[in-house]
Amino acid sequence: MDLDPIDLAVVRALQDDGRLAYETLAQRVGLSRPATRARVQRLLESGAVRVVAVVHPSVRGLTASAHLSIDVDGAAEPVARAIAALPEAPFVSLTAGPRAIMTELRTEGLDALERTIEHVRSTPGVAVVDALIGTRHLKDPYLLADEPTVPAPDDTDLRILDALEQDGRLPFAELAERVGLSPGATRARTLRLLDGGVVKVLALVRPELLGLGYLCGFAVRIEGAREPVARALAGWERVTFLSACLGRAELVGTVTAESLGAVRATLDAIRAEPGVRAVESWIHLELVKERYDLGAPTS
Repeated sequence: MDLDPIDLAVVRALQDDGRLAYETLAQRVGLSRPATRARVQRLLESGAVRVVAVVHPSVRGLTASAHLSIDVDGAAEPVARAIAALPEAPFVSLTAGPRAIMTELRTEGLDALERTIEHVRSTPGVAVVDALIGTRHLKDPYLLADEPTVPAPDDTDLRILDALEQDGRLPFAELAERVGLSPGATRARTLRLLDGGVVKVLALVRPELLGLGYLCGFAVRIEGAREPVARALAGWERVTFLSACLGRAELVGTVTAESLGAVRATLDAIRAEPGVRAVESWIHLELVKERYDLGAPTS
């Protein structure tokens, strides 16, 4: 699907705030309200864009994370799709590089993380699993990093969050029917959750539709203190994800770029950054799964 300049303006506005009212969105992109609504519906129905609610990990108890580099015996795609079926795996990619598959895990604590990694190891076709254990998320377009500033959600709040994870643009009137409150009370609760850092609603868009069709993962070994290198890399526009970790590297991240030349230039710049000792990289060939609206824990 090709996006014209107005489509791109709509998408970028929804990336900032997925619940923008059609009137506000129309003013931003210079269309009428009906034309704007039609554009949004077309984008959503095409599957190119999804508007979802991403709940703070602490609310869902998702306190542990890992990045797994996986090698396989035989074809990689069936193994990747088997791993993608795990609710604990929000991100799974087929890659070109040292390993055939890269996946991210988020779980309720280290015990659950260990069990999930062992489950991945026992998946038919998996030959090698190399884990980097996340210690701190430094940059993430989907993760709410700061702790919520409002009290812990009650049962009604959780029903609102569950509904928004299914449809981030659900109208307040329909949301109210689902949770059993008046529209006014539902709106007040939802805004409190949004403003308090419990949840954010945003558009998930395939990078290639934004002219950023090249994704490259990287792992960095550091000589000396990690923090100066982490601060520097987190400030780069093309570094769209960065996490501190334990294992064979001190940092793991993602470069999102408009060309292979831009990827190469960014990797060279990382290697030249003071304190960087070594950089391992891999190209994401196909995103098998990218879903950060994980919902309530099932275990």
